[in-house]
Amino acid sequence: MKRLAFIILTVVSINTYAQESNNLVTKNQKEMDLNKQKVVELLKSIETGATEPIGYINPNKYIQHNQGVADGLAGFGALLHQLPKGSAKVNTVRVFADGDYVIAHTDYNFFGPKIGIDIFRFEEGLIVGHWDNLQEKVEKTASGRTQVDGPIEIVDIDKTETNKTLVNNMLNDVFFGAAPDKITDYISTEKYNQHNPVIKDGLAGLGEALTSFAEAGMPMIYEKNHAIFGEGNFVLSVSEGVFMKEKVSFYDIFRIENGKVVEHWDAIQKIIPASEAKNTNGKFNF
Repeated sequence: MKRLAFIILTVVSINTYAQESNNLVTKNQKEMDLNKQKVVELLKSIETGATEPIGYINPNKYIQHNQGVADGLAGFGALLHQLPKGSAKVNTVRVFADGDYVIAHTDYNFFGPKIGIDIFRFEEGLIVGHWDNLQEKVEKTASGRTQVDGPIEIVDIDKTETNKTLVNNMLNDVFFGAAPDKITDYISTEKYNQHNPVIKDGLAGLGEALTSFAEAGMPMIYEKNHAIFGEGNFVLSVSEGVFMKEKVSFYDIFRIENGKVVEHWDAIQKIIPASEAKNTNGKFNF
């Protein structure tokens, strides 16, 4: 009888723990979804001039990592003040979250046409940190795709950590050269849709471009990864390296399907010397 009671108590405890875990996951997902909505509204306010979304930024703690913008809410306001009136356009195409971080992929007219990948960090529902890469928008890409089109739906939430690990291993083996022959372990040989302006679709297109860069004496070199964020089938890696003989920041968004990377978007930006930056927070301090 005591054994039966113990078994019943154990089952009840397991079910209670599972329910509490599910409730916590649901709560966290709701918070991430709300933070994503806040980011989209804040970015859109750059175009519309709406003031309410500014309230999503912590006025006492807003750490700016864009090297061209002064720190704090005042720095953000000063940048907006420099924009020619009515010039800004903002179309956030995809947005995903990883815990306290929200990643937004946006088609901008922001001091000219640009593609941006922004990262925001939240604390207690307010934005306290911002990182980004901005790249000039082109009219025509090598693949015929735009720099932002393609799927936006977040799926496979349960595979988030697996997909982040996949990207981390791909960076180590392929991008950093530990085992480049393993590229087909990570990138699909059947479908690899490319949105980089100068790289064609598929592994063949990637190989062709990398060879061309190297032969021109301007290889694309990844030196260090600083962060990996992901939600479901979308993963962002933030790295630094060298491209076109300049020190750059690489922001790469990968879409994963059935355990392989099938799509890639990016934004590459030159890193300016720390002595020229308008804040001292560092571009890669996460």
